[in-house]
Amino acid sequence: MKAPFSAYLNSLRDGLRELIALLRRDYDYVSVLATDSRGLAVRITQRARSVGSETMTTERGIVVRVCRDGQYSEYALNTFDPADPARAAEEICAAFARQAALLRAAGTGVFRTPALDDEPLTLFVEKETQELPETADVRALVEELTALSDRGMTLGKDLIDCMLRAESTHVCKMFLTEKRDLRQSYVYSEGSAVAVANREGRTQIGYESVSGLGGPELFRGLGEKLEKAVEQAEELLDAERIEPGEYEIITSPEVSGLIAHEAFGHGVEMDMFVKNRALGRDYIGRRVGSELVTMHEGALCAENVTSYAFDDEGTLAGDVVEIEEGILRTGICDALSALRLGVKPTGNGKRENFEHKVYTRMTNTIFDSGEDTLEDMIASVEHGYLLEGMESGMEDPKHWGIQCIIKAGREIRNGRFTGKLVAPIIMTGYVPDLLGNISMRSRDREVFGAGGCGKGYKEWVKVSDGGPYLKTKARLG
Repeated sequence: MKAPFSAYLNSLRDGLRELIALLRRDYDYVSVLATDSRGLAVRITQRARSVGSETMTTERGIVVRVCRDGQYSEYALNTFDPADPARAAEEICAAFARQAALLRAAGTGVFRTPALDDEPLTLFVEKETQELPETADVRALVEELTALSDRGMTLGKDLIDCMLRAESTHVCKMFLTEKRDLRQSYVYSEGSAVAVANREGRTQIGYESVSGLGGPELFRGLGEKLEKAVEQAEELLDAERIEPGEYEIITSPEVSGLIAHEAFGHGVEMDMFVKNRALGRDYIGRRVGSELVTMHEGALCAENVTSYAFDDEGTLAGDVVEIEEGILRTGICDALSALRLGVKPTGNGKRENFEHKVYTRMTNTIFDSGEDTLEDMIASVEHGYLLEGMESGMEDPKHWGIQCIIKAGREIRNGRFTGKLVAPIIMTGYVPDLLGNISMRSRDREVFGAGGCGKGYKEWVKVSDGGPYLKTKARLG
């Protein structure tokens, strides 16, 4: 079935077009983003159950953006009467007038930016899904996940809890200007299985996830994920500490995705270029990795939780080759930053919700696959580790330092696993060195989208990342 576009947004459409016409009398550019996204969230533990309708991206509201004489302003509304757009226009104009007066009184300078282009475009997209979160059988889902949690407790002798999370969101967005009419509707879902084990005062956690475009039907894969999470938690209880040093490493697709996100994710978000806060600006056209490094970014380069048809500024989604055979070709960009830099926007302008401003944000960030097998990669390692599972990561876009916290590493000596497991692992390094040392990449590739990404410890949005197995060198501790 197709995910049906919001009847509520359709009911506002004509009134919002009238609002745009009224505001265009006073402003050089006017756009409206209207959102109506509904969700389902279920969490099950051995001690509690919770059912709700809020996820990271559930929202209902409107944001109006205007430009006059190179100055942009925005105004958010959570109510709008389509029969009386003049009232909303009056409210918005009064708010912008107060803002202008405050800026004049404070002597604040304005960063002048040209008006955005308004090329005619009409688009209506309803993506396929099997189920919808708003019509899902919630009771059946709770019963299924509760039974799964109970079964998980029988799979390991040291378990103290098995937790299941299932979230599904039906996203509907409408972007209007004087000449544009864009509407999209899609459903994405994400779920996780977490096993908690304890032995002699030591606690370890196993974590596995599912994510993708589609409805609650994706949660049927959580049973297999829980089995893996239990095995992981039990195994981690016997893990040892790693001896700090530089090692040959093979990164699992999940860890490869973490590197992609942290190494050339935020570092090539080009709103950072405008503020001169990213070293990547000086490396466009220069080598930043080995010839085996090709990296894509965009809502169209993979199909996962952030694969939309257009972004929150009405720019069509894209597939950007950021790094091509080791050469940094470009970054990603929202529409206003693109105007200031003299480049084309890439479809990466995203808001946390209608009440937040647009930033350049990642969508799908992935390494390209290669021709090697995992078996050959393992056989090539004299002494190192296969890194599995990600905890978190951070980077310094100004100096290209990276730090990733990895769940565990499997020791390899002379091309064979020794059976030794080390955990946790902190991987650090200089991004061009880490990417420059990539010498092998596997044929397969995975994409993960069960988390979110903040910008400056806020502005949380959905992202996904991934890639193949990669062989490189890194400092571990």
